Amino acid sequence: MLARINPKPLSGTVPAIASKSMAHRIIIAAALANGVTRVACDTTCADIDATIRCLTALGARITLIEGGYEIHPAPKSLEHGLLRALAGATLDCGESGSTLRFMLPVACALGADATFVGAARLGERPIAPLSDELIAAGCTLEGVGGFPLRASGRMRAGRFELPGNVSSQYISGLLLAAPLLDGDTEIAVTGTLESRPYVDLTIDVLASFGVTVDIEEGATPGGLPLTVFRVPRQGYRTPGTIAVEGDWSNAAFWLCAGALGRHSVTVRGVSPTSIQGDRAISAALMLFGAKGQRNARAATIRPDRLHGIELDAHDIPDLVPVLSAVAACAEGTTRFTGCARLRIKESDRLATTAAELANLGACVRVDGDGLLIEGRERLSGGRVESHNDHRIAMMGAIAAVRCEGPVEIAGAEAVNKSYPAFFDHYRLLGGDVELFDE
Repeated sequence: MLARINPKPLSGTVPAIASKSMAHRIIIAAALANGVTRVACDTTCADIDATIRCLTALGARITLIEGGYEIHPAPKSLEHGLLRALAGATLDCGESGSTLRFMLPVACALGADATFVGAARLGERPIAPLSDELIAAGCTLEGVGGFPLRASGRMRAGRFELPGNVSSQYISGLLLAAPLLDGDTEIAVTGTLESRPYVDLTIDVLASFGVTVDIEEGATPGGLPLTVFRVPRQGYRTPGTIAVEGDWSNAAFWLCAGALGRHSVTVRGVSPTSIQGDRAISAALMLFGAKGQRNARAATIRPDRLHGIELDAHDIPDLVPVLSAVAACAEGTTRFTGCARLRIKESDRLATTAAELANLGACVRVDGDGLLIEGRERLSGGRVESHNDHRIAMMGAIAAVRCEGPVEIAGAEAVNKSYPAFFDHYRLLGGDVELFDE
């Protein structure tokens, strides 16, 4: 699909969609609980659908109801009291890295004989050292490094060790699997933990399902930071009903449009007290010079004179593409650091962010594990390739707010991964966008 945008400022109010990060975690926990859970979640996307598809393959029953889902956990084994995974199940993760990295440890904890499949780029994204830890815990993994990936054998409880500079999704996956194991579990993370807010989000969801996680902060004998997550032997207990809150990650695109435009943009349905790390978008935009306001139900950004900043993005890597669009139109130099994780997303987001903004006339280059951006008042416009990456497609659409000429986004259907209604909401804020079959 090709999106053609005639540049104009965006303004007004748009509703937040449900948090994809929270929905993954809640739906998995509900499918593993001791009873039926009703989940309030008023939007979906390709990634959430992938997680539901995998849980259904393992025997859970998930039905659409008004405003969300009713989730019946997979049947339990009478002999062991465990959820009974379907032998020979095929789990199609689509393009969702979260689904694969969460569901692989869960399937291993269930002792499922399961085959994972998905899109080619997902199969190429690294899964070690998570896969090494699962094998050490008694599982057999065949086909690591691609698809199909077959898992068999049941994971033993015990101690799992990971470096802090790997994907936080590995840690979250082990935390989600831990309540299914036969004993106490420790997850020891050495070094600074990347994307810590996403692990905190997992722990918060576990608490909602009655699972306690003890955290000990310390240091290794060599002086490196050491974080140990301890999960005592326990099971998931349904809260009965639970709601998925509004998504800060996708709200960020509209708030950045507010910073780049002429009038304010408000996103309704996001919480300023959310555990989601990407709520930092408001603070980041105010560092650039935009004006911000938040209350219990909404966030607003108003434009003002923008200037370059320096920002360590190791806790908020998903915000880098759209913040780069803001930086491209901010006076002076912006430097983003701590972005190494962006190389193994749906695309190499360091490379694709730099290349596609440059295609629109920005002055941006990769600088080690970060980006260096020289701002200018306006961009020229041009053609953006999405690289099948939802955040690159949406970045291009937001950058169009400050372009002199039209912007075309090739592969614009990539937004369906996280935000199928993105272009509808773009129009809701006054955007001029046409969609064509390519």
